[in-house]
Amino acid sequence: MPGLTYRLATEADIPAIATLMERAIESLQRPFLSSAQVMASRLSMGLDTQLIADRTYFLVEQDGVPVGCGGWSYRATLYGGDHSAALRDVRTLDPARDAARIRAMYTDPAYVRRGIGRLVLALCEDAARAAGFRRVEMMATLAGEPLYLACGYQPIERVMKMAETGPAVPGVRMGKDLP
Repeated sequence: MPGLTYRLATEADIPAIATLMERAIESLQRPFLSSAQVMASRLSMGLDTQLIADRTYFLVEQDGVPVGCGGWSYRATLYGGDHSAALRDVRTLDPARDAARIRAMYTDPAYVRRGIGRLVLALCEDAARAAGFRRVEMMATLAGEPLYLACGYQPIERVMKMAETGPAVPGVRMGKDLP
């Protein structure tokens, strides 16, 4: 897409990323989840600012407007935002035996099906590979699962409830070997 750029996100980008995430959660989850589940999904989704601090979180912009974001991590946390402390595990992973994590991927609903998700995945996979990882894993939403399957990810396990509280919000742990 003309005008599409990407860069590592900074702390100054957090408000714009939070707005993008909220739009994506509210709109893109609706075909897969009930209204109560969409509301509850916020308990297990969102930005983990550790990714920005670690310089592993990308922001995609169209003519300077944020349209997508996502990152990878060399830490053990599989999913969850700053508000989901119970899910956080900041231990450093060993690239020789552990899988890097693909984290917090979102596309603005007005820009879906334009290659933004694939771009973010490619950026994350390339960065994880450069850091020595041979495998990546993620916790996918049902809305994201078709993209990840198309990009070579395989389901590892289905999770019926990603957050400890609220209605059950399903997810799919997925993985992929990096060539």
